[in-house]
Amino acid sequence: MFSLKSILATLSAAALVSVAPVAALAQDNPGEGVSIIMAQPTWDTGWFHTEIYRQLFQELGYEVAPAITLDNPPFYQSVAQGDVTLWVDGWFPLHNTYENVFSEGAEIVGAVARGGALEGYLVDKAAVEEFGITSLEDFKRDDVKAAFDRNGDGLADMVACPPGWGCEINIDHHMNAYDLHDHINLIKAGYSASMADAVAAYEAGEHILFYTWTPNWTVNELVPGEDVMWIEVPEVNLPEDLMDLADAATLEGVEGCVNDPCMLGFPANDIVPVINSAFADENPAVRTLLEEVEIPLTDIYAQNAAMNEGDDDIEAQAAQWIEDNRAAVDGWLEAARAAG
Repeated sequence: MFSLKSILATLSAAALVSVAPVAALAQDNPGEGVSIIMAQPTWDTGWFHTEIYRQLFQELGYEVAPAITLDNPPFYQSVAQGDVTLWVDGWFPLHNTYENVFSEGAEIVGAVARGGALEGYLVDKAAVEEFGITSLEDFKRDDVKAAFDRNGDGLADMVACPPGWGCEINIDHHMNAYDLHDHINLIKAGYSASMADAVAAYEAGEHILFYTWTPNWTVNELVPGEDVMWIEVPEVNLPEDLMDLADAATLEGVEGCVNDPCMLGFPANDIVPVINSAFADENPAVRTLLEEVEIPLTDIYAQNAAMNEGDDDIEAQAAQWIEDNRAAVDGWLEAARAAG
């Protein structure tokens, strides 16, 4: 005869056996049945790390379709409202101007890369040596303007940023602050196409002036210190919402700058994820993963250069990066699963 106690013990053991695989599955896949809507920016230099994060979310069991491409204003509005879950391409302090749009419903969590994301103006090295160019102020000189006037309008042509980008706002601020609108013509067409045209002009022996940021394929194609030089601004003059960062707009050790320290005129940026707060609270595995992941800028540089040379299979590049860094990746995923 079996006692009631022994029967209950047997039933309890059986229940534990049946539940254990389900519990293990839930821990391995905390995102099971949950969808993430990722966005990516209109600048393609951010698409590589976007795809890395997308594949990591999939390893946690989340359903994540390919990222949708958005300009800054619609993204920050959409993530605050929950129409989009996140992107990993916030540039701060550059994007501080959007904080009042997203802060009520979204937040920054973690960082793709802290510091080292530079912005500024570059000129071909030959022109720096020929004309003694050190600053945007030199573009008020007639001989300099003529050397960089590629369309015959009497102004120096400069590749700038398309409408809607955060850098467009800051460049326009500089043009006003330094009285340069009558001396420099801003090219605001598609950035990649405009820069490809500038590279071709450089290779043909023409002088070029352009804005860029890092990481970016441009500084692999036109290497600061060899092909081009970072030049300075006349003085640090930032939009009002960035003025408390004025000291950070002059940096030491900028390779290829005309001076050291180098008055770039832009503070160094952190590249960070911005996520809908309600989603992050409901999905601690995602929040933890964002806090754990970090991608070296040098790896982003390398992919951007390969992409510019025609290797545009970003999904495969991201998958290879994950496998090449599997030890670190597994640690990040383990922390996320524990939180989930």
